[in-house]
Amino acid sequence: MAGKTRERGVVDPPAGRQGVGMSDPVWQDDKTTLGEIKTRIRDFVAARDWQQFHAPKNLSMALAAEAGELLEHFLWCGREDSRRQVDEPAARVRIEEELADVVIYALAFANATGIDLAAAMERKIALNAEKYPVEKARGRADKYTELRHDPT
Repeated sequence: MAGKTRERGVVDPPAGRQGVGMSDPVWQDDKTTLGEIKTRIRDFVAARDWQQFHAPKNLSMALAAEAGELLEHFLWCGREDSRRQVDEPAARVRIEEELADVVIYALAFANATGIDLAAAMERKIALNAEKYPVEKARGRADKYTELRHDPT
């Protein structure tokens, strides 16, 4: 979905960039701020008068549906197969599109609810650091409740 409009898409290409392929991105992780992306999504939604549909319930359901579509790419494959699939060019494009859909809906949810996502993520990472101290969690996939009972 990055830089293109699709039937469910939320992001239009930047002005003057129509027809540019997905291999020629305008946005890049290390150069584009979260605020810039949220603004672009907000503008896209406003231009289509979709705010009326963007209740938290609807956006959370759309986000879950898109997460399910991302999961479909890895259904029934093992860990190594899933890594290989992400490296396969045609599959990677589809996976990138589904991941973009998930993030776009998460940002649309933040927009609709007034959540400062950067601040929320900062708080959550700090909370996770408390729940998963390095000395107990390093190299382990246990839930934090199990780490508390670990004698180490």
